[in-house]
Amino acid sequence: MTDTMTPEQRHRCMSHIRSKDTKPELKVRRWLWSHGYRYRLNVKSVPGKPDIVMRPYRTAIFVNGCFWHGHKTELKIENGELKIIGSCCCKIPTTNREFWVEKIRRNQKRDQENYRVLQENGWQVIVIWECQLKPALIDHTMREVELLLNENMLSLYRHHAPIPYSNDEEETPLPMAAESNQT
Repeated sequence: MTDTMTPEQRHRCMSHIRSKDTKPELKVRRWLWSHGYRYRLNVKSVPGKPDIVMRPYRTAIFVNGCFWHGHKTELKIENGELKIIGSCCCKIPTTNREFWVEKIRRNQKRDQENYRVLQENGWQVIVIWECQLKPALIDHTMREVELLLNENMLSLYRHHAPIPYSNDEEETPLPMAAESNQT
């Protein structure tokens, strides 16, 4: 099927697509806020400038559009040419296909690098895809996000071993509050 728009019309249409405050991002933010989670938006000091940053949880949340980030899209090089193999939630345009394939490949590469840098710096990365926020799936998706946030918060505090109180007068350490004095 050929494009029904002129190149100028298509350019104008595509240039009006926003990168912040998208509908999927707003859905995630509303759900998190209504469930008591507080966050910051598009923090420039965090690598990759995540859509949502939750510092107490050391978590960065990216809400990715399936088309722009190539969800479930496999790129393969055959005979020196990039080919796309399968995608169930987005379709690559047939006009100017090489441009779109290369753009999506660059986006995926940049995303992977950002995720790697964040994880090396001790951040948990959560990626939520646009197709996971459909009305039938949003509750399940957000409950999984909540589970990941809670697991991450617990893991941050597991590394701290309790330190027993010491008594300057005696050599033996005093019992901690949760311990019994039975010997």
